Amino acid sequence: MNEWVFLAVGVMLTSASVLALFRIIQGPSILDRMIASDMLLTTMICALGAEMVYNSHTKTLPAMLVLATTAFLGSVVVARYVSRNSHS
Repeated sequence: MNEWVFLAVGVMLTSASVLALFRIIQGPSILDRMIASDMLLTTMICALGAEMVYNSHTKTLPAMLVLATTAFLGSVVVARYVSRNSHS
């Protein structure tokens, strides 16, 4: 039963990643691309978490923290960029 659950999780995470990549490529605005890249990073964090549960270890926790920090800082930078350009 667990194998089917992890297979279903893998399929859902893969489809979410493909859809996020499509939105990053398609656009049309920088905010759409930022939301999609944030979603892609979040999906990667979830995939690493599922892999940790499946293999019963915590070795990839530092990678998850780096991805979370990258997603946060990227969102802040783009938000500041967009807010400065909208006032001009």
